[in-house]
Amino acid sequence: MTRVLRLLVTTGEPAGIGPDICLRLAAGAYPHQLVFAGDPELLAGRARTLGLSIGIRPFEQDETRAPQRPGEMRVLARTLVRPSVAGQPEPANAPYVLALLDAAINGCVSHVFDAVVTAPVHKGLICDAGQPFSGHTEYFAERLGCPRPVMLLVAGDLRVALATTHLPLRAVPDAMDIDMLLEILRVMHRDLQGRFQIERPTILVCGLNPHAGEGGHLGWEDDRIIAPAIARARAEDIDALGPLPADTVFTPRSLTRADAVLAMYHDQGLPVVKHSGFGGGVNVTLGLPIIRTSVDHGTALELAGSGQADHGSLVAAVDLAVRLAG
Repeated sequence: MTRVLRLLVTTGEPAGIGPDICLRLAAGAYPHQLVFAGDPELLAGRARTLGLSIGIRPFEQDETRAPQRPGEMRVLARTLVRPSVAGQPEPANAPYVLALLDAAINGCVSHVFDAVVTAPVHKGLICDAGQPFSGHTEYFAERLGCPRPVMLLVAGDLRVALATTHLPLRAVPDAMDIDMLLEILRVMHRDLQGRFQIERPTILVCGLNPHAGEGGHLGWEDDRIIAPAIARARAEDIDALGPLPADTVFTPRSLTRADAVLAMYHDQGLPVVKHSGFGGGVNVTLGLPIIRTSVDHGTALELAGSGQADHGSLVAAVDLAVRLAG
């Protein structure tokens, strides 16, 4: 008999589509146990708005693991600071959003949950509330004491990791150095082997500058930072190739030899992934002692409570979390 896994799904920014897509997920059946972290009153009210018949009940840690039943929502309860209205974000609820993440981290570390799947949060709103926050990836890494988290986006067979994440473009070159890129390649190699079960992963590494620097004529970072990092990785038997021009690395012919691509910055890699599979892509944090996946989209405040939010990426994130945890 297949072991029933228990996943915690955080419901994200309360004024966004996080509660909507979580409710739609709970409306269907699933072969593993799904527990949702959020405010029960918020979820009940949003269910009424969406016309969904969902039975909400508290999650008990000692209850028997059982597959998700249609229309049943187990909730790990946390309480909003202030009432939330769909589409109208309230900065006072930033501590509530972070409390959901803390509950997920604590639950996975204590082995109550096998993995966490996160609905989107509003980074700017959390920062406006006085809490420095650059994203789930960095928050999980800091809480778990992991010095080198790696953001990996997955869309079908395409896997794209980021060397830098939520940085202004002008700050990217200054954030890069040989040791940092080597550590990222090590994390990717280890987790592609351990999590994704790829025996000898091949990683294509993008250059930073056009044409990977054109021999130094279009920038020096490719020759002086990226290439030496790749050489050191290959000396450790990591199959990293590059630096390669980013405008050709994502061509079908090039990707046939790749298990993953390492892009140097956010908008070098993510547009390709989202074009390839937006609405069905998954964000995975590598380098953590726990499994964390997420949707590939934001809070979509304008769609909250409208019934138009697509929960396909959340389903894909849950499916991948099960695969990695299993």
